[in-house]
Amino acid sequence: MLFNSFIFLTLFLPLALAGYYLLGQRLLRAAAAWLCGASIVFYGWWTPAFVGLLITSIVFNYAMSCAIVATPAQSARRRWLLGLAITADLALLVRYKYLATLLTALVHASGIAPAGWLAHGMQEVILPLGVSFFTFTQIGYLLDCNAGIVKQRDPLGYVQFVTFFPHLIAGPILHHKEMMTQFAQPATYRLRADNLSIGAFVFAIGLGKKVLFADTIAPFADAGFAAPHELQWFAAWGTCLAYALQLYFDFSGYSDMAVGLAKMFGVRFPLNFNSPFKAASIIDFWQRWHMTLTRYLTAYLYYPLAMRINRSRALRGLPIGRLAQRLAGGFLSTVAVPTFYTMALAGIWHGAGLQYLIYGLLHASYLTVNHAYRAWRAAAVAPAPAPAAVADGTANAMAETSAKRLQARLRHASNVLLTFVAALVAFAFFRAHGVGDALALLQGMAGLHGVESLDWPAWGAAGMDFGTWLHLVAGRSTLALLIVALLTIVWCAPNSHQLMGRFSPVLERAAEGVPAAMTWQPSLRWTLALVGVLVFCVAQLHGEVRFLYFQF
Repeated sequence: MLFNSFIFLTLFLPLALAGYYLLGQRLLRAAAAWLCGASIVFYGWWTPAFVGLLITSIVFNYAMSCAIVATPAQSARRRWLLGLAITADLALLVRYKYLATLLTALVHASGIAPAGWLAHGMQEVILPLGVSFFTFTQIGYLLDCNAGIVKQRDPLGYVQFVTFFPHLIAGPILHHKEMMTQFAQPATYRLRADNLSIGAFVFAIGLGKKVLFADTIAPFADAGFAAPHELQWFAAWGTCLAYALQLYFDFSGYSDMAVGLAKMFGVRFPLNFNSPFKAASIIDFWQRWHMTLTRYLTAYLYYPLAMRINRSRALRGLPIGRLAQRLAGGFLSTVAVPTFYTMALAGIWHGAGLQYLIYGLLHASYLTVNHAYRAWRAAAVAPAPAPAAVADGTANAMAETSAKRLQARLRHASNVLLTFVAALVAFAFFRAHGVGDALALLQGMAGLHGVESLDWPAWGAAGMDFGTWLHLVAGRSTLALLIVALLTIVWCAPNSHQLMGRFSPVLERAAEGVPAAMTWQPSLRWTLALVGVLVFCVAQLHGEVRFLYFQF
């Protein structure tokens, strides 16, 4: 079942909300159980066979978490239990996401004729929806149990935490401390009009992004990536930009819809998408793109390895921290190694092909260069002198101030553009069917396949009337117009978190700087806008189009 489907909007969601709040008036545990049941129905609607897999994973991981907590801290038995649980979880991912690809590569490399279990393992299997998300969520819970961070344990709350349907399919990756405390509060199950109105509006924003923007430009990206070797300069750039914008609005739309749905049930999600194409550096990009994944990778992969490396250096009497980062050897060991390790695994997490590993390594390279620039620039740049006082308000001083502001804006714009282009190069590998297709697209973007002619037919040529000429020109310009329009929205419009202002339903603090006239208010004007967006979007729901992150 998809958020952008008639059955979800007209049947599942109304019934889930009605049962949840009717039971929540008197029977909180029953309301929690109802939500768990609804979430499992939602998950199993696409492929019922995978419900058993989800339930088995939940039962196994909760049982292992109980065993870990019951074992003395720092004991060998606890480490063994933790390792066993994580190995089993990763084995699940390998079975469904990587086994067929790995065995196929092994057969091709060795020349062995596939037979028996090998041939069976090479067969493509249907990927369970959201398997990476619910598996990573539970691995994080196990690690927190081992670290002693989990203080309260509740089987029903744990099932809610894992299965809560707004995040179950494609994130965000939740932390138990954020969610289980909310599920334990009686106020969460009380019907409130503001929860429904705020949640519905954020959901409508996400639905509009998905249906009106992502799905509109998707055919252009699909057509280009179907034959990347044939694309010349304009077509290659158009294809890459089309996919970047499709992924942006698809993932942004899903994130908004998930936040809105959670708010309808009285729950607040962490912010997971915050205008990443406005980022002025690749570090800033990853602090805005899939923010809960970045948080997860940093907490459970990057920091543990970086801390281990720093402890080892300290024992050997070598510099650590910022002092180490200003030295080439120290920077490589304390920053570059953890970054490449983390981002390589992040790339592999997205898929089994070599192109996903290259995607992760590209971003690792970007991040390493960005960190090196920051570290060495901080060491090289002396503190700026205090600005001279401008007591008389002279024209020269005002002109100098204006020039500096303009220079700062131009520098910021160039940084945003550079970050965007770097992300585009990585997206070529993220979307392509293989490394060869990605390289072919990049070659086209570099002009190695030639440049198309932009000769337009003259109005009136060969008896062509104005209407025919205009139709031809508009048809050839559709993709360019779409890209310009969507990039204008991406770079100039406020995102949903900013648009909601102090009413934003996410856990992060409200965004500032947006004019009050543009922020949401509980008023008739915004209600009419909500109804209009929903009606227009529902009119476009001619079929169910899956979200891109469902495949991960």
